[in-house]
Amino acid sequence: MTELDRLTALFTALGADGDARDWAESEVYEGLPQLARYRLLRTVWQDVDAWATAAGKWVAAYRADGTAADAVDRALDAGLTPEDLGALAREVARETAFGVLYALADPADGSLPAEVEEQLPRWRIAELTPAGEPTGRHLDALHEDFAELEPKGVAG
Repeated sequence: MTELDRLTALFTALGADGDARDWAESEVYEGLPQLARYRLLRTVWQDVDAWATAAGKWVAAYRADGTAADAVDRALDAGLTPEDLGALAREVARETAFGVLYALADPADGSLPAEVEEQLPRWRIAELTPAGEPTGRHLDALHEDFAELEPKGVAG
């Protein structure tokens, strides 16, 4: 089995379906850590989507014991359904996830003077092997692929 075939199979297992070969080719021929990128973004989307797909559960949990219990009760009393709240929560989670991914690429948001900003640390996400060893490759500009990987279907 070639490296391209192995990666294509892994992308397919992660749900890349029709794009699996493209992602694998990009990793093999361009040397980009696409499997690590895809895996991380897939995980983020699972968390984002859970706000819609598991709305009934979190609405009940928030009503029982949560800092937003009163707000959830008022929303339900006003006629919103758990599904409505789930759709709203998913959008907030999507925007927040994008903001975090963007900040990982460029932490400078313009809110600080340049002389302060230039003294502050930066960060990056590094790819590791399955054994936990650094590969030397970094997952840069994750926000650029975030929207492309948005799941299709009920939540997405």
